[in-house]
Amino acid sequence: MYFTELLVFAIVSLTLTKVILPVFIKIFSESGFIRPNFRGEQIPLGIGIVVYAACAAIIAVGRLIGRIGTEGYIFLFAAGAMALFGLIDDFLGSKQTSGLAGHFKKMVYQKKVTTGALKALVGGCLALVVSAELNLKPMGNFGILLLDALVIALSTNLINLLDLRPGRAGKGFMLAAFFIAAITADHEKLLYLAVFTGSLAALLPLDLNAKVMMGDAGSNTLGFALGFTAALSLNFNPKIIYLAILVGIHLLTERYSLTRIIEKNKVLNYIDLMGRK
Repeated sequence: MYFTELLVFAIVSLTLTKVILPVFIKIFSESGFIRPNFRGEQIPLGIGIVVYAACAAIIAVGRLIGRIGTEGYIFLFAAGAMALFGLIDDFLGSKQTSGLAGHFKKMVYQKKVTTGALKALVGGCLALVVSAELNLKPMGNFGILLLDALVIALSTNLINLLDLRPGRAGKGFMLAAFFIAAITADHEKLLYLAVFTGSLAALLPLDLNAKVMMGDAGSNTLGFALGFTAALSLNFNPKIIYLAILVGIHLLTERYSLTRIIEKNKVLNYIDLMGRK
């Protein structure tokens, strides 16, 4: 029964996103919120905010009709904050500094707080707050609180790391969502991923064709949805496995170029190029 419900929520999310997406593109374009993509073409930036807008509306309705628990409130608050700070980073941030280590080194050694560092600090605080809310009695089991906070924070940053080429962040989200769905024991908690997957499906064709840029506003929100769902639905052992994968990817990308890793791997490169013109 829950698979049918997940499908219905995904379809509704896709439909709503298709309806409001042209409105967001027009507003951003006419307001001058455009930036050159990796090919130098001027396209709207931060359009991924539409994913939060559509999903927030659907999750709010889901809560009103009793299909989403009280955790929906903390999700809407935290995901909205991540979308907001992602949007700030999109339009005010500098691309001269990259990676978590790079932003924090600049803050420590040069006494300069980048928008990327600000976003990471806010994301870390939000991860702790959400983890405490999900665990209800955080001081009773600090280890679980920290585990969930790390899962949420690193998932959020994971999709942000992928957002360097058209469609890459969206594909990364879908692969990670499939992995979480495959190892979870609580499929009813996958409702958040279903809603975001549906909305992303409406945005992804434009992102793949480099007509719009999702930006941090979209990638951070998608990543947060992954982490929140993982923290909410996974049992301890699967959660540890998922966290280990996240840590491994982050350590790897701090040392090596993620784009070069993908380009040198035939399978990853094929997935990366799929659907892209």
